[in-house]
Amino acid sequence: MIPREIIDEILYTAQIEDVIGEFVQLKRAGSNLKGLSPFTDEKTPSFMVSPAKQIFKCFSTGKGGNVVSFLMEYEHFSYPEALRWLADRYNIEIPEEKAKTQEQIAALNERESLGIINEFARDTFVNNLWNSDEGKAIGLSYFLERGFSEETIKKFELGFSAEAFDAFTKAALDKGYAKEHLLAGGLTKEKNDKLFDFFRGRVMFPIHSISGKVLGFGGRTLRSDKKVAKYFNSPESILYNKSRILYGLFYSKNAIIKNDRCYLVEGYTDVISMHQSGLENVVASSGTALTKDQIKLVKRYTQNITILYDGDAAGIKASFRGIDLILEEGLTVKVVLFPEGDDPDSYSKKVSEEELKSYIEENSKDFLVFKTEILLGETKGDPIIKAKLIHEIIDSIALIPDEITRSLYIRECATQFEMDEKTLLSELNRSRKSKLSKDISSQQRQKTNPNLVKVDPVVADNKETDSASTNLEAHEFNLIRMMIKYGAKEIQIPHIDESGKEVIVPLTVAEFVIKEIEVDELTFSNSTYQKVYEVFKEGVNQDLLFAESFFVNHENEEFSKLAVDIIAEPYQLSTSWKEKFYIETNLEEDNLLGNILKALYSFKKAKVIYEIDQIRYRLKNEKLSEEEMADLMKRQMGLDKVKLALANELGRIIL
Repeated sequence: MIPREIIDEILYTAQIEDVIGEFVQLKRAGSNLKGLSPFTDEKTPSFMVSPAKQIFKCFSTGKGGNVVSFLMEYEHFSYPEALRWLADRYNIEIPEEKAKTQEQIAALNERESLGIINEFARDTFVNNLWNSDEGKAIGLSYFLERGFSEETIKKFELGFSAEAFDAFTKAALDKGYAKEHLLAGGLTKEKNDKLFDFFRGRVMFPIHSISGKVLGFGGRTLRSDKKVAKYFNSPESILYNKSRILYGLFYSKNAIIKNDRCYLVEGYTDVISMHQSGLENVVASSGTALTKDQIKLVKRYTQNITILYDGDAAGIKASFRGIDLILEEGLTVKVVLFPEGDDPDSYSKKVSEEELKSYIEENSKDFLVFKTEILLGETKGDPIIKAKLIHEIIDSIALIPDEITRSLYIRECATQFEMDEKTLLSELNRSRKSKLSKDISSQQRQKTNPNLVKVDPVVADNKETDSASTNLEAHEFNLIRMMIKYGAKEIQIPHIDESGKEVIVPLTVAEFVIKEIEVDELTFSNSTYQKVYEVFKEGVNQDLLFAESFFVNHENEEFSKLAVDIIAEPYQLSTSWKEKFYIETNLEEDNLLGNILKALYSFKKAKVIYEIDQIRYRLKNEKLSEEEMADLMKRQMGLDKVKLALANELGRIIL
């Protein structure tokens, strides 16, 4: 359990704009920062970060919160994990907890358990590499022979899995880790009721999330046996999804932002060697075909990708689909071919940092030039094959979302192939129309899927009461919204004292609202709103005032999300209206008492209307005795008078 004072220190010290800036490329927008949502695919930025309020809000998905809830949402951390990550980043010491018992370990959820086991595995493999005779003789010597310095080996947390049949599995079980979690994470396998280490006898490459959490591993065999797979990767799990991960991004993201370019390579050692050579803005797709999710990861940090190839013709042709995916996401693509027989790993070790940078800069080719050169070599003057090549290139250009960029590429293509630009433009339009038609067909299929819409028959049969309920909840939200935003602010309440004289009583908004609700013994139908109200009520009883930041930073996710939804605003009122144009703008706070009264009376009126509708429904649909009917009708008449009185009060406030 992290002490409350340490949590407060973490929340006070952590700067949300700095933390989220490590995951999302943010740009200034007034007093806020904006960027593309990390939670969905979008072209127009709808993700907002407020340094002043220390909150984020994604208007595309509705997600929002403080710096802790962002890490929980994006990195799937638990609440304590997010706090520990922030404490580590800002060098805040957290008192050591007692060692977990086996029962406590078993009680952890699967995601958290896999994360803890992966960290244990990483530490075990690192310890094997540096401190065991086998690890030093086999693993460490291999990395050193590859030209990696000890500093680089430690930076990337490289390790070694012992050759023994079940050495790691035994160690993990002895520590109290559950067998099912070892199997789920792919560190252990089971055959004929026997457990064994999946990565035994391999050098190990931990695969990190953007925040540095170990998600899985890559293991390389050092055997020359061709029947043995050169690389093993962790299987897909609740933590590890290889199509959504780029190896090295944790180490590279800041350099990518700084250089506004990402170098894309194929394997682990390519990334490590490039880093060691001084080029840190590099990531790898880890031997898998490039995916849209991986491209979106890069897109958060830069619009520019340079793909580094080792010159293998078959591999280059296979990569064309990846280039098309990059173009479709609106990024610019350049390509570099290394000399024959070299890859980024080997070439970076042959030359100095400056020579490596110069080679990449001088040999970077635009994707159009690159693709044309590769495919032209296969035409051998055949016009049919050449026409097919042009169709392929036009199809690639058609994927580019920006119209101006497409036009420039069409012009370049016309020059390169000595063709009429109008002919190519016509083909481009055909290609785009074909793609658009497919996209629309796909959307229509989703819309007409009968399983997507389900109607609750109970709600359908009770439309009147359902409508009243919805209306009531809207008024409940408005009242809670004002309590969270202004609960600690003081308002001046007119009051008639015992002598009949009007006096002004200063009360906080929270005190006034609670007094009004308690006198009528009202409650909120929405459970979250009722819980928030109870927190305010308890605070007033203890002479405590809660600002909006109290709820934003609350460990209860419902409270935090509600508070952010309330205070996050997509648009800001410019000061220019008053400063430059002398136009007065009315803010809610300018007439706080009037707006609080309006919210209160509207809430009370909605409660009355809801109860009246419930009575009408019972009178219409239930079999009641004459006495029950009389009681309900009497109650309804009384409520009608209350409704009229509240309507009159609201009319006076509005006037």
